[in-house]
Amino acid sequence: MDNRAGEMQVFQRVVEAGSFSSAARQLRMTPSTVSKLIRRIEKRLGVRLLERSTRRLTLTAEGELYYERSQKLLSDLTEVETLIIRGAGRASGMVRVNASVGLGTIALEPILPAFWEAYPDIAVDLSLSDEIVDLYLDHTDVAFRVGRLPDSGMMARPIGSARRMIVAAPSYLERYGTPRTLDELAQHRCLGFNFRRSKPVWPAGKNSRFTEQTGNEPLLANNGETVRRMAVAGAGLARIADFHMRDDLACGRLVEVLGDVLPPDREEINAVYLGGSHTPLRVQAFLDFTVPLIRAFIANAD
Repeated sequence: MDNRAGEMQVFQRVVEAGSFSSAARQLRMTPSTVSKLIRRIEKRLGVRLLERSTRRLTLTAEGELYYERSQKLLSDLTEVETLIIRGAGRASGMVRVNASVGLGTIALEPILPAFWEAYPDIAVDLSLSDEIVDLYLDHTDVAFRVGRLPDSGMMARPIGSARRMIVAAPSYLERYGTPRTLDELAQHRCLGFNFRRSKPVWPAGKNSRFTEQTGNEPLLANNGETVRRMAVAGAGLARIADFHMRDDLACGRLVEVLGDVLPPDREEINAVYLGGSHTPLRVQAFLDFTVPLIRAFIANAD
């Protein structure tokens, strides 16, 4: 095992104590052990660091250089460990977060100012995307995910579940009519997605099978927020999570269709993260603060 830092500490103590025996007493080692460690350093470096005599030890030119540089290295090591220990005692640093556009915009962003009031030393690097990111490859600390979680070594904090609904703007329904059966979706303009989802978007057929697309999609988008806005504009039917369009439904900008024939469909929402017992304090603080608030927000959508 490489323990050059430990060897440097022994060398420093020998130089400062002036003899192997004095250094050994201070280090609670035997003089022969201290002597062997110094010889091992010299053998590895291929130079003599100390001139030995019966009365005292004298540094060679190489020994003086080794002593000065090792002093600096050990000082830097102590400083690094001190910074880490201090950082472990309080929440500070950067938390890299990924969330879907809808969940991030509606549920996460509004609570960030309060989070910074509680944790002013934590910065948030927030990316909004409906694509599923790889926490390892993208150096992400926390990801808020909607949909079934694959088996992995990641930790997860459950937040709740969202119900996906088919909705449309009243203006669209006035122009194209209201579908009464799932089969009629094929005659409607259905707004879709261009990324892989954990579950296909549209139900169709007698057995309420889910299909990737209806074949009549004027829009394919990479996030639910774009689909929601286009649905509000009357561009077509959309099938998105209830929390995403809570205000639109409340004020009539969107109305649900096929609610009486659509099979139940809920998607789980989780905060996933790496780690466990060694999760950094800044990440734990972020999860402890945000998850309960987002959980309450999602629960109120039902």
